[in-house]
Amino acid sequence: MGAHSKGGTRSPVPAAAPVPVPDAGPEPGGPPRALPSRSRTGRRDRYFDTLRAVALVRVVTYHTFGWAWCGMVFPSMGIMFGLAGSLMARSLERPARTVLRSRLRRLLVPFWFWGLFVVLAMLVHGWLPGRQVVYWVVPLGDPPGDAWAEQVWEVLWYLRTYLWFVLLSPGLLWLFRRAPVPVLLLSLAPVSVLAFLWSPPDGRLGSALWDLSTYLFCWILGFAHHDGVLRRIRPAAVVTFSLAALGYGGWYALAHRAEFGTYDLDEIPLAQAYWSAGFGTLLMWAKAYFRIDFARLARLPRTDRLVAVFNARAMTIYLWHEIALVLAVPLIDRLWDVPAFERYLPLDSQWFLFGIGWILIAVFVLLCGWVEDVAARKRPRLLPAPPTPPEPRARRPAGRTA
Repeated sequence: MGAHSKGGTRSPVPAAAPVPVPDAGPEPGGPPRALPSRSRTGRRDRYFDTLRAVALVRVVTYHTFGWAWCGMVFPSMGIMFGLAGSLMARSLERPARTVLRSRLRRLLVPFWFWGLFVVLAMLVHGWLPGRQVVYWVVPLGDPPGDAWAEQVWEVLWYLRTYLWFVLLSPGLLWLFRRAPVPVLLLSLAPVSVLAFLWSPPDGRLGSALWDLSTYLFCWILGFAHHDGVLRRIRPAAVVTFSLAALGYGGWYALAHRAEFGTYDLDEIPLAQAYWSAGFGTLLMWAKAYFRIDFARLARLPRTDRLVAVFNARAMTIYLWHEIALVLAVPLIDRLWDVPAFERYLPLDSQWFLFGIGWILIAVFVLLCGWVEDVAARKRPRLLPAPPTPPEPRARRPAGRTA
């Protein structure tokens, strides 16, 4: 299995919650009322949590099989940035300094823990770091690494991009609330400028500019969902924009297939930006307009529990999944030495590799997931607490009916 760029890498439920309070439009003389990501009881939004879980599964699938069409079926990184943007807007209802400190702690502590093992492995392998090793402390740029471990550390582009979006969010949210729809639409302009008018420099700066511009719309789309902007836009306008963005992104990827050597969206930033914009807009608008909350997921306790684990351990799964896939290869090689395994197990199948990879991911979740609890200043646990049980519905008192 070779290393992939971007893709899900190059690329971080509870029980029946009451339906989130829908947006009632802007209050006179005040900002638009937010559509909360949690109910008033504090229960998480299963719709968003399910999207995040599906995005993580798609990331692992892409890095196992390398299917170029994965990004068109579900643009996982665009969806994850959109969800993160919505949660960031909700968090910024508190003082920005407090929010930034909390977000940085939740990002950097798991990154430092994971990086300790990766850096030590590269040093043992003979890697000699230079001054740019500082990016292993704060990933404002791509951390340097040995080519031997590239498949493992290349996933850090997502953390670097997420970190920059977090730092820029107070200013971006202030700008967005001055003119929501124009700012949202204009957020597609930077990637178009980079694609047609100005080529950024190579290296860390160029990579950061490409990734920020590619997913800027998705991040601000999260603001639009949180502030209730999407629900106030006419359905025809939303659907028209989404289909146009999807059409342009898909056409550009296929029309420039020869130039990029693939139609994989993760290799074509402009196509990725427009496809993710159209796909994400439909998903977030549908949630706001139809008030989708996936509350019925509580009727499937095991699935509900799995979605909860995926969300509470999203950073662990994302950081450690490539290490799991790398380790799965020599592990399967050892199985060939056992005649019974060689005869009865599909050891040469990518699907078998996929299954072993998920087993190892589960092991890493158990061994390392507690770091996310520490980063969130919670009591460390092998697995997160189970979803909150549903509240029983109040029974109508006997007697007269209305």
